[in-house]
Amino acid sequence: MKRITLLGSTGSIGTQTLDIVAEYPEKFRVVGMTAGGNIELFAQQIRKFQPEIVAIANETKLAELKEAIADLAVKPIILAGAEGVETVAAYGDSEAVVTGIVGCAGLLPTIAAIKAGKNIALANKETLIAGGEVVVPLVKKHGVKLLPADSEHSAIFQCLQGVPEGGLRRIILTASGGAFRDRPTKELASVTVADALKHPNWAMGKKITIDSATLMNKGLEVIEAHYLFGVDYDKIEIVIHPQSIIHSLIELEDTSVLAQLGLPDMRLPLLYSLSYPDRIPTQWERLDLVKCGTLTFRAPDHQKYPCMDLAYAAGRAGGSMPAVLNAANEQVVELFLQERVRYVQIADLIKHVCDRHNLISKPELEDILEADKWARNAVIEQVMATI
Repeated sequence: MKRITLLGSTGSIGTQTLDIVAEYPEKFRVVGMTAGGNIELFAQQIRKFQPEIVAIANETKLAELKEAIADLAVKPIILAGAEGVETVAAYGDSEAVVTGIVGCAGLLPTIAAIKAGKNIALANKETLIAGGEVVVPLVKKHGVKLLPADSEHSAIFQCLQGVPEGGLRRIILTASGGAFRDRPTKELASVTVADALKHPNWAMGKKITIDSATLMNKGLEVIEAHYLFGVDYDKIEIVIHPQSIIHSLIELEDTSVLAQLGLPDMRLPLLYSLSYPDRIPTQWERLDLVKCGTLTFRAPDHQKYPCMDLAYAAGRAGGSMPAVLNAANEQVVELFLQERVRYVQIADLIKHVCDRHNLISKPELEDILEADKWARNAVIEQVMATI
């Protein structure tokens, strides 16, 4: 039985990970869990999975959490705040930590887990994007595994099994195209938050769904792939694949192309990241190619998806720039969800902040955290200046 810790248990990644644990109780045991502020769901999860230690990121909810589980005969250690989340990440004899926290908030807990010798099931792409310059050396130093738990990078990882060193020519990331893939670019000026949240294929959290609409999610995945697989940006491509059946591909030096296919279901990459190198039999719905019918592909429209080019530029700049790009995007998306900026302003605001940033070519952790903070403030300053 593998002992795991789950960061962000009440989010989309967290609830699906717990579905896996519930389905395979003989395979996995939850040692620790953290959540943001959803006390009702978190309390239910604590009752069901009986972890040894938990933390609520929102410190103001600590008393409410304690009250919600006051009647438990055996209570977990209960912590709160950012330090509490980091303590849970590094706790005990857990073998793997699933990083389901949304955004750059997952960076410090992930680092704490790596320093404690935990393998990482990486479902939080922003951690590696913002902190790749720090995280990758730490992974090597502590000898832990960094296993992708999102569908695209899991697909690449699976395809790479057995590929000899030097055999990879390029990575091809597939993108659904998001909510507006079939809407003319000229109509985007009038789209609403509700429109952007209507993803055609996947059921995800609000932030990642907006990123899918702008294709920033795919741009961020390009940066993540660079750090995960050590591939140059010129060898990482994006292709629109509306059906989301092929989750990504690799081309080898002899022109052979390998792909990983499956129904749109986040449980599969999560399960593989937890069970690797084993394959656990499931009773989940199987892929029927005949039923799928036609699989189609097209090049992404750079005019419709300017965030994609911003991500490539930030990745190539390197250093602290990906952290700035990521933080600016998180802040702008939050403002968009609050209906304080329009959809078509998202890329312009991110570009403005990236253009203002004084690049640090070899950042330390403190530099990354400072760049993250600066970028968020820069977005708010720019929005306030245009009101």
